Amino acid sequence: MDTRQLRTLLAIAETGSFARAAEKVALTPSAVSQQIQSLESEVGAQLFNRENRPPTLTSAGHQMVAAAEELVRAAENAIDAISGRRIIGTFGIGSVRTSAIGLLPQAISRMAANHPQLKIKLRVGMSGTLVQDVAAGRLDAAVIAENIVSNRDLRWQPFIREPLCVIAPPGTAPGRVNDILTGHPYIRFRSDVPLANLIESELGRMNLPLHDIAEVDTIPAITACVTNGLGVSIVPRIAILDLAADLLVLPFGVPPIYRQIGLLMRHQSPRASLIQELHDHLAEVSGEYGMPS
Repeated sequence: MDTRQLRTLLAIAETGSFARAAEKVALTPSAVSQQIQSLESEVGAQLFNRENRPPTLTSAGHQMVAAAEELVRAAENAIDAISGRRIIGTFGIGSVRTSAIGLLPQAISRMAANHPQLKIKLRVGMSGTLVQDVAAGRLDAAVIAENIVSNRDLRWQPFIREPLCVIAPPGTAPGRVNDILTGHPYIRFRSDVPLANLIESELGRMNLPLHDIAEVDTIPAITACVTNGLGVSIVPRIAILDLAADLLVLPFGVPPIYRQIGLLMRHQSPRASLIQELHDHLAEVSGEYGMPS
C-alpha cells in the first residue's frame, strides 16, 4: 500500500467515479482501476461494488476511505515538518455552530493566500465529536467555546473574548436591563452548548420573571426574531455587528458577562505553526474582541 493508491481512492470517493478521479490524479482510467485492484488485493477486501454504475463503495470501502484520509494527512504533515518545504497537503479545521463561525471564512481566506498549495477542509459539527477528531488526528484544529477539554494531550487557546448583550427590537425605548427583559416577550436560547449554559446561569442568578415566547437553538435565528419584533433576547456581541437594524443593545450581567472561543489542538501537532497562524488571523478579524498570542 502506498500513498498514491490512497490518494486515488480518495479521489474516487470525492468525485464519485473512476473516470473523474483519473482526471483529478492525472492517470488513465485503466491505471486507476489497477491501483484500486492492487489495494483491494493487499487489504483482502472488495472496496467497490462494481455491479453498480458507477461503482459504489462497499462497507469495507467506506472504512478504507476513512483510514486513507488519516494516513495521507499524516504522511503530508510528516514530510512538511521534516523537509521544511512549502506547506502543502491538507489542513483540517472543525468548528461548532457558533456565531463566531462567520470569522472563519475571513481567516481561511488569509491562510489560502499565504499557502496557495495548501488544501483547507472545514467541517462543522458538535463539540464532543470535534474534540475526539482532534485527539485522534482526524482534524488538525477545531473552533470550540471555552476550555471544556480534560485530555492532557490537547490544549485550547482562545482567540476572542466578547461581551454578551441584551437586544431588543428597533424602536424599543431605552431602560434598565431588568425592565427590558421582564417587560417584553423573551426569546430563549435553548441548546446544549456552553453559551446557553452561561446565559441560563446568569439569568438564574438574576431570578427574573421572564415571559417566554419562543425557544430557539441558533443565535442567527434569535437575532432574526428580535429584529422582526418578536421579543427580546441575549446574544454575543459579535452576532449583531453586521446587522443593519437599529436594535437596542445593552450589556448583560453585573459585572458584564463575557464568553470566549478558541482553537483546540494537540500539544505535539505537526501543524503547530499553521494552527498558530490560523489563531492569529482569527484574533485579528475579531477586531476589538480579539485575543492575539
